[in-house]
Formats: sequence, C-alpha cells, structure tokens
Amino acid sequence: MVAEQFVTPFWLDLAATGLGSVQGASFAAQFKDRRLDLLGVGLIGVVAGFGGGLIRDLLLNTVPAALESNWFIPVAIVAALLGMLLERLFTRLNVLVTVLDAVSLGLFCAIGTSKALSFGLPVVPAIFVGIVAAVGGGMLRDILLGLPIGVMHVGSLYAVAAGAGAIFLTVAIGVGANITVAGIGCVIVTTLIRLLAVRFGWSLPEQRTISTLRRLRRQKRA
Repeated sequence: MVAEQFVTPFWLDLAATGLGSVQGASFAAQFKDRRLDLLGVGLIGVVAGFGGGLIRDLLLNTVPAALESNWFIPVAIVAALLGMLLERLFTRLNVLVTVLDAVSLGLFCAIGTSKALSFGLPVVPAIFVGIVAAVGGGMLRDILLGLPIGVMHVGSLYAVAAGAGAIFLTVAIGVGANITVAGIGCVIVTTLIRLLAVRFGWSLPEQRTISTLRRLRRQKRA
C-alpha cells in the first residue's frame, strides 16, 4: 500500500514539538535528586520533543524532519527551558496539558504512519513506525533519566492509543478514504482513547496478575 503523507500545518508541527519539549523538561525538573543542570534539562526536553520523529526518520532512512528547518531545534530548546522554569504552572494546568498531549500523540502517529506508507512500507511495519513516532520521545526521555520506560508499565495506554489510531488510518486508506480524512480520524481515535484511559484509569492487565490467576486456576483444578 502506497499512500500520500498526512501533512499538517508547519505551525502545528512546531506546536506539537514544543509541547513535547515542555512536558519532557517539566517532568525532568521534578527529579531534584538528579541535580540536572540547565543543559541536562534542556537536552531531555529537546529529545522528548522530537525524539519520536527522529527515530521514525532513521527507520525510514531519510533526513530527520527536525533537521530540515531552522525552527524545530530553537523551539524545542526554548520550550524545554520554559518547561523547567514554569514547572509548577504546568503542573496546575495538568488537565489542559493532558489534552494537548493526547492530541500531539495522535498527530505524531498520523504523520508517522502515513509517512511510512508513502515510503512504500507494508501495513504492519507502517503501523509500527507510527506507534514509535508517537511514543518514541517519551521512551528516550525515560532512558536519559534512568527511569523505567513508562510506556511499558501498567497505567499507560500511549502505545495502545497510537496503535488504534494507526490501524484506523491504514484501514481508512485501504478502503479509499482521502489521506486528510484518514489522518484526522487517526488523531481523533488516538486522542479519545488516551483521554478515556486517563479519565477512567484504563490499563492493560499486569503480567504478574495474569501469572497469579493462572497459578490459582491450577491450584483449584488440583
């Protein structure tokens, strides 16, 4: 399947990158015991801002989009510094930031999946690239901070939401939908699933919970 790439306005790409950088830096600033300096917090913010897109473009063997413009890196740096300096303010605006984060997750997923399809990748790898593009920044942030990767733990449906959005996009394109319609649908599906997961505390079953249930069933049979 070869499709057009879902293209968003340039300002929207910059806004999504800036939001990711703000979140990454404000998250890193909470760890006072790590004694991160301005450079450290700024670096983590920048990585969180366009890390997913960087991994996406490396997988697609193309020049990273963040390096094709003079704006992405400065915006990410400034946003990261704001995230560090205004950590308490962003904490108070947690609901708004969560909504914007869910929207940016959907945007990165739609752009990543459609870009992979436009490069001629099969459907399954394209979905994988879309998921990585959506969650890659957060994963790199956690790695730099030496923390367990959040997307792999109970209580996070980032990857599930992105996967659902990516599947919606590929199915929509497969039935002949316009790329803009498919991309917007991907953003909506991803955003809704992420927000509903936050609102109702949805999560995948914990691995040890499944193991415990299996053990109890074996004991009951015995």
